[in-house]
Amino acid sequence: MSRTRHIRGSSLAGTAVAAAALLVTAIAPTAHAGPRPDRATAVENAAAALADHAAALGLGSAQGTSVRDVVIDPDGAQHVRYDRTYRHLPVLGGDFVVHLAPGGSYRGADRATTRTVSLSSVTPALPAPKAADLAASALRAAHRGETLRKVTAKPQLVVDALHGAPKLAWRTTVAAQDTLGNPVARSVLTDARSGARIDSWDTIETASGDGASLYSGTVPLQTTVSGSTNQLKDPTRGNTYTGDAANKTDLCFFGICFSRAPATVFTDADNHWGTGSTADRASAAVDAQYGTDETWDYYKNVHGRNGIAGDGKGSYNRVHYGNKYNNAFWDDSCFCMTYGDGDGSTFGPLVALDVAGHEMSHGVTSKTAALTYSGESGGLNEATSDIFGTMVEWYANNSSDPGDYLIGEKIVRSGFGKPALRFMDKPSKDGNSADCWSSSVGNLDVHYSSGVANHFAYLLSEGSGAKTVGGVAYDSPTCNGSTVSGIGHDKVGKIWYRALTVYMTSSTKYAGARTATLNAAKDLYGAGSTEYNAVAAAWSAVSVA
Repeated sequence: MSRTRHIRGSSLAGTAVAAAALLVTAIAPTAHAGPRPDRATAVENAAAALADHAAALGLGSAQGTSVRDVVIDPDGAQHVRYDRTYRHLPVLGGDFVVHLAPGGSYRGADRATTRTVSLSSVTPALPAPKAADLAASALRAAHRGETLRKVTAKPQLVVDALHGAPKLAWRTTVAAQDTLGNPVARSVLTDARSGARIDSWDTIETASGDGASLYSGTVPLQTTVSGSTNQLKDPTRGNTYTGDAANKTDLCFFGICFSRAPATVFTDADNHWGTGSTADRASAAVDAQYGTDETWDYYKNVHGRNGIAGDGKGSYNRVHYGNKYNNAFWDDSCFCMTYGDGDGSTFGPLVALDVAGHEMSHGVTSKTAALTYSGESGGLNEATSDIFGTMVEWYANNSSDPGDYLIGEKIVRSGFGKPALRFMDKPSKDGNSADCWSSSVGNLDVHYSSGVANHFAYLLSEGSGAKTVGGVAYDSPTCNGSTVSGIGHDKVGKIWYRALTVYMTSSTKYAGARTATLNAAKDLYGAGSTEYNAVAAAWSAVSVA
């Protein structure tokens, strides 16, 4: 059964080892007044230097070289990087860089290792199939408790000059799929004579890129290298990824989905994503992925929760869902977030940071208290997402979208008529939400009954009355005429998280939320503490006794 959690309620949808480098020699730079050399000239100059300095570079008749890279400085100095072979076998740790003056004269070299490469034989005692088996076992050991599928192993005979005296070795790349279908891979280095494992390392490559977002400026992104391109998929955060829904929609009836919009993972050649404009479809993807990253980090670094479900497994995002779709939602059945582009006049793309935090937090709720999505429990469910979406925004500390107590302020447009979707200091400013609890609050749409808890969270964070925080003016009343002092949003987030994950249940209503948060405050700060008393006062201030 598909359960969706939406950002808003309306008539639309409630819906290597590092080896030491050695400078062999150094010659003072010489002036160069000629034209800047090109790559071919640099390679030719370096080849001449190799011939003249072979002994210093440890090059013998059994060794070969190939150019890996060339760097030419603005002043014409050249740096040519080489890989090395020994009797036609790759030498791990055989790489070196030749440095040339602007005129092409030899300045020196940096070598990965200075050991002499010389072997009595390049015939392995350990056969390739055995090396493959050992590597597969190493991959399985690295993924204890998981059943790996489609395991393949490709051994390659090499000379290992990285780990002590050069020796003949098998470098085996072993790959498989985990239980979720995600790729896992490892390189295993095995002594080709004894069969002993020399080293091993993960070989699913990650890369650090950046993206020009719509709302949060230029942001860092962790991506996955795939051949000659990069995928907007973060292996450091459970393989969370962002895909293009291609403006299609899901086909669902009565909570059962018969087909789904795609989530074709975004790719990019240079790992610089988006332009900050809606003209580039990747820009919205940047926001969605960034929001996922910050939400993941908030839960992990603040609450010790590893992923939405606490199991280290990532969810995924779909952007560009539908045609001018004015909503965003979390869906338990696909464990994913989905974002519309908005109609342009009422809403822009619904991929802002607090929206992402809101949607992912629905997933956290579904894996913890599983608050029923109706009545007072539904209001608490929505408020939980508003509270944690706000906490994520504060946690991210992004100057382009600083923390505040407004929900969705980045996505609204002039046609919406208000500066935000919801207002935590005084929820009724949206025209529909409740500031105070009453016996009828459970009859409201859950996006509006959430106002009571949102108001509580603001009062507990900042206190009552007029106040300017981060340049935003707030004025929060109390329902009982009291004056409330705040304890700061960081403590509020910790109290609400413990209440959600330890004390609340699917049927918790507002009175139960008061008890749950008091228990959480007692656990964290002690009975009778300032924090405990503030929780009680804030609930009383919104008429929850």
